[in-house]
Amino acid sequence: MRCIIGAPKGTKDILPEVIYKWHFVEEIVRSLSLIFGFKEIRTPVFENTSLFKRSVGDETDVVQKEMYTFIDKGGRSVTLRPEGTAGVVRSFIENSLFNQVLPLKFFYINTFYRYENPQAGRYREFHQFGAEIFGSSSPQSDVEAILFAKSFFDKLGIKNLLLIINSIGCHSCKERYSKSLKDFFAPKEENLCYRCKQRIANNPFRVLDCKKQNCQEISKNAPSIVNFLCSECIVHFDLVRKLLDSFGIAYVVDPKAVRGLDYYTRTVFEFVSGELGSQNSVCGGGRYDNLVEQMGGPALPALGFAVGLERLFIVANQQHIDITKPQSCDIYIASATEDCRITAMEMSFLLRLNKNIICEYDISNKNLKSQIKYADKICAKFLLIIGEKEKKMNLGIVKNMETKETFKVKLLPREEFMDGIISVCC
Repeated sequence: MRCIIGAPKGTKDILPEVIYKWHFVEEIVRSLSLIFGFKEIRTPVFENTSLFKRSVGDETDVVQKEMYTFIDKGGRSVTLRPEGTAGVVRSFIENSLFNQVLPLKFFYINTFYRYENPQAGRYREFHQFGAEIFGSSSPQSDVEAILFAKSFFDKLGIKNLLLIINSIGCHSCKERYSKSLKDFFAPKEENLCYRCKQRIANNPFRVLDCKKQNCQEISKNAPSIVNFLCSECIVHFDLVRKLLDSFGIAYVVDPKAVRGLDYYTRTVFEFVSGELGSQNSVCGGGRYDNLVEQMGGPALPALGFAVGLERLFIVANQQHIDITKPQSCDIYIASATEDCRITAMEMSFLLRLNKNIICEYDISNKNLKSQIKYADKICAKFLLIIGEKEKKMNLGIVKNMETKETFKVKLLPREEFMDGIISVCC
């Protein structure tokens, strides 16, 4: 049977039978964030549209084609967040967090929204785990971010990811390189795809990142950013590589690796998987040393990354990563009569709130036989039966659903009941 109104295109329900996988991943994020010194930040799901135009770049694909933008009842243009960094930077400035002891490190697990054609691992509503570091310009902070991301993949058990790094230089380097790219692509414009023809004038870096075969072939002979880096950017990137080497982290330097958002500077990086097709990035990030000042804050260096969780789950499934499903019910309390049902309800809340035991009881007036079948269907570890005769004797019968062994416990006093359940079931 189908619902009359379906989910919007590009969205997906996360159902109870798989949500435990998301909880597992989120718990890894939170535990690693604590170890690495990253604190959680939560920003609004929508922001003023001007925030993204100013930070992400007015001519980027995200701003031009992919944002969910609308006019609210007050006549203001607002946009569902298409990425995480802009909102965190806005919060960092608006709340004067730059007055705190630096560097500051934040993480988030949020939903994001982009209007694009849904495909494997790419939805119009999607989830990302992201991290941001404010107040450090050192190569060590670049490697700190990469180590944080890699530790997350390692903890989850994801294998065969390739780390790609590059330096796209500071603002001056990017300006010189951008001019060279425009000069290179202009005579070849007619052989580029429609989108890249538009990119030549406004964002030639994005032509290098195009997945169309014709554009990739043309880009092979494009000038390399390596030849346009200033001495400071060269030293910075050399130190990043030396640090990665010292940690034994394998990587590939790809001079054509660029990030699609305008705010990136110097080090950029991606973790890619061969199991995702052309859209193979599961993590992308880099420096954005000018963005805080550009958005009205002080001149502070910063960097960050984001991991696409939908893509991550595709890789995890293909690599058969085993995420153990948690026990759904420790004890099911079955009751024979209305009076017994009230007792079952009381006992359930005692065990839940005082002993942290996952406990269920009948809430739909099933008969005793149906309750026992239900306990089996939900894979309850133990079954506690409160019958009319047993209740008069102040007893309940506990059954181990796997071994079929049975035990008796006193129902009153309550402390003795709880202790009896713990001794039998735990």
